[in-house]
Amino acid sequence: MEITVKRMQKTDLDAVMLIEEQAYGEHHWSKDSFLSELANSLARYYSAFNDEGFLIGYAGSWQILEEVHITNIAVAPDYRRKKVGETLLRSIIDDCYLNKAKYITLEVRVSNIAAINLYEKYGFKSLGTRKGYYQNNNEDALIMWTENIFYDKFKLNYEKIVSRGLK
Repeated sequence: MEITVKRMQKTDLDAVMLIEEQAYGEHHWSKDSFLSELANSLARYYSAFNDEGFLIGYAGSWQILEEVHITNIAVAPDYRRKKVGETLLRSIIDDCYLNKAKYITLEVRVSNIAAINLYEKYGFKSLGTRKGYYQNNNEDALIMWTENIFYDKFKLNYEKIVSRGLK
């Protein structure tokens, strides 16, 4: 399957909202929240499309100076474990290089082992937890960070992963 990532547009939001509800249940963001994010100069949002042109995932981040905070990555249930989330993560990392952001951070549910494994593959390290972070079930979140992505350790690992393709 070919995955294409583009900057999110307002016209993507109906499809985004369907995935948002499936991913986050009743405690999901509203359409107005996404509209605000699209208008926010610090925010960058991405939509992933399959080869038939259907929106199958999305991601967002904020860049403040040299740090990027990933706000969300969500994938439609039928497309999970098919490299959509990884493709979106790569888009964020590539934008970090283009925009000279040195560090990337995020929170992830402690139970989301697949996501944690993906982030660790890309050099994220757990640096603590936020107790009761998730509203729907009071689950803790791991706080994950990268080292400086311009340092050889991170950059060489990233280049090695990218050169292998999405396997």
